[in-house]
Amino acid sequence: METIEDLDAVLQRAFDESTRIYKERGFQRRIGFGKKPALVSIDLANAWTRPGNPFTCEGVDDRIIPSMQALLKACRANGHPVVHVTTAYQITDRDNPNTDMGMWHHKIPVEAVDLKDEHLWAIDSRIAPIEGEYVLLKKRASGFSGTPLAGYLRGLGVDTILVTGVTATACVRTTICDGLAEGFRTIAVREAIGDRVPGAVAWNLFDIDVKFADVESTETCVAYLNSVNRRNEE
Repeated sequence: METIEDLDAVLQRAFDESTRIYKERGFQRRIGFGKKPALVSIDLANAWTRPGNPFTCEGVDDRIIPSMQALLKACRANGHPVVHVTTAYQITDRDNPNTDMGMWHHKIPVEAVDLKDEHLWAIDSRIAPIEGEYVLLKKRASGFSGTPLAGYLRGLGVDTILVTGVTATACVRTTICDGLAEGFRTIAVREAIGDRVPGAVAWNLFDIDVKFADVESTETCVAYLNSVNRRNEE
């Protein structure tokens, strides 16, 4: 029976060979950090971070939450904008033609995140928003799709988004892709991104780093958040 370690080893061999191919063809370029960052956290609400929900993800307690706490501390200490994005639906009756779930409920159990149960879509208390931090409710995978996120960030003069949250295969990935398309420098924070499926994070972060964003460590991102204002003043 294969273990997670076996899967990681197989993926690493695939990454090594894929990196060779991509670099020969001019992929995996660096977008770099800009002058005005914002932290954009995707779906780190209780339905995703706490046990017992269809959306519950792995690696939350030991990896994602500590990483987010470090990023939030740096943002708050230096006055960088923070956007907490969450998801919930008003009409979760799948037979109701007026549902705000669109067609997504035909693929995944989005009816499990009912707007009436605020606990489900509230941001995890360990990384709870503070006064002045924007909490954005979305209905689709991307934090940009059908929301005012791009305009909000541009209004603040943001040129760089540090994206965290869940899941690597869907909401985080689509937010990163749309963020790049909207003209932002996109940074994926490695330790602060999770999923439910073994191997999903590693594969998606590899592919994202090739095509859509720079994947950077929490340590590197915190150092940037703590220094960017000073660098701009020099």
